[in-house]
Amino acid sequence: MSISASSDATPATGLDRRFYLAAWRWHFYAGLFVAPFLLILAVTGMTMMLIGYFDGREGERITVDVPASAQALPLTEQSQVVLNSFPGSKLVEWIRAPQLDRVNVFRIARADGGQSMVAVDPYAGNVVDSWNRRDGWYDFADNVHGELLLGTTGDTIIEIAAGFAIVLVITGLYMWWPRERSFLRTIIPDLRGQERDKLKSLHLSVGAILSVFLVLFLISGMSWTGVWGGKIIQAWSTFPTAKWDNVPLSDDTHAALNHDHKEDMPWALEQTPLPASGSDVGAAGIPEGKPIDLNSIAELATRLGFDSRYRVSFPRGEAGVWTMNQDTMSADAEDPFADKTVHVDQFTGKVLADVRFADYSLAGKAMAVSIPLHMGLVTVWNLLLNVIVCLGVIGLSLTGVIMWWLRRPKKMSARLFAPQLPQDMPHWKNAMLVMLIVSLAFPLVGATLIGLLVLDVLLLSRLPALRRIYA
Repeated sequence: MSISASSDATPATGLDRRFYLAAWRWHFYAGLFVAPFLLILAVTGMTMMLIGYFDGREGERITVDVPASAQALPLTEQSQVVLNSFPGSKLVEWIRAPQLDRVNVFRIARADGGQSMVAVDPYAGNVVDSWNRRDGWYDFADNVHGELLLGTTGDTIIEIAAGFAIVLVITGLYMWWPRERSFLRTIIPDLRGQERDKLKSLHLSVGAILSVFLVLFLISGMSWTGVWGGKIIQAWSTFPTAKWDNVPLSDDTHAALNHDHKEDMPWALEQTPLPASGSDVGAAGIPEGKPIDLNSIAELATRLGFDSRYRVSFPRGEAGVWTMNQDTMSADAEDPFADKTVHVDQFTGKVLADVRFADYSLAGKAMAVSIPLHMGLVTVWNLLLNVIVCLGVIGLSLTGVIMWWLRRPKKMSARLFAPQLPQDMPHWKNAMLVMLIVSLAFPLVGATLIGLLVLDVLLLSRLPALRRIYA
């Protein structure tokens, strides 16, 4: 995605023009690397949002006939139907039906080691449907979106591309910035003139409008990446263990409740250790003498304010706990400020931890809001806005490539025909400061820039053939 400014926006003479050409060259090379990944992210992101809205991610949109009495069977009976239908399986999670005419969904660990989702009619008590978990088109798009189907390597590539996309936005805004024209004339595309001039004006206007949204998308998306997200931001901003009030802790973190590297638990809690069952501590929960099972856990959840769709994870091992979770990121609700996670001792029924949105750190709160916004889960208007942004990013990427193609000479050549860097370009202190800040904020971008510099010094600048291509 290479933004070329219209002639009206280009500084005519002097130092500003030389700065402009340098920014244009940065923008060109950043776009050369970033454009394919932005296209992939926009297409797969839009695919996930639309599939999630129309079909649901976990079967929650499967409907059933509601009898006149509308009396659902006890959850223990429904779960037993699942176990009978899949001999040798274990219950892992229950997802409450979001509406009266929807199915309850159970996640099970099968005897063969895989996991399945099982939809149960809560009134008739029969299995309506079952499928392998994380094995649909939504999940394929999710794997491409987050890891390019390459695991950790793909995650690293996406993180680098996202960091360079921020460089792309910064340089693009510098070239677009109104100088001798009014803001309104600059933000509205001028569709007069030749084809390339129309594309440039449209590219500039759309890029300027989408810049804020694109930066928010990039930063919130990078919160899940391995280095910037997992090692820096999330590690510094996770929910503090000290708030468990001396509750015994498990060796597992909340990330253990995720499945196959898919984030089901709140971002702010992922790296926080889970409480452990088997002590006498905790607040009042399930009344003494009452069986501690899925029925009583669901009753407790209702008393604690859980409604509509939420999730209950079954205890894992002797130290495991019952975990009730409702967060917007998992499409449980549309209000991120109402997110909540509660852990219950599997032996005593006492509440070991009750974490609400207000308990998160500032960064945790920011991510609890920005991630569902990123995923288009906060009302249908959020979904529509995100689809428009994705379409805009696709348009920016394509128009950037088309402008480069129209700009290049008709005679075929191996050269990339990047914007030329003026020979009398002075040391651009402001530009260097911006790149330093970006490199410090996003370490993989800094490491990549250093690698490119070394490559240029040791190889590109020494081989005439390569110099001609990148000139």
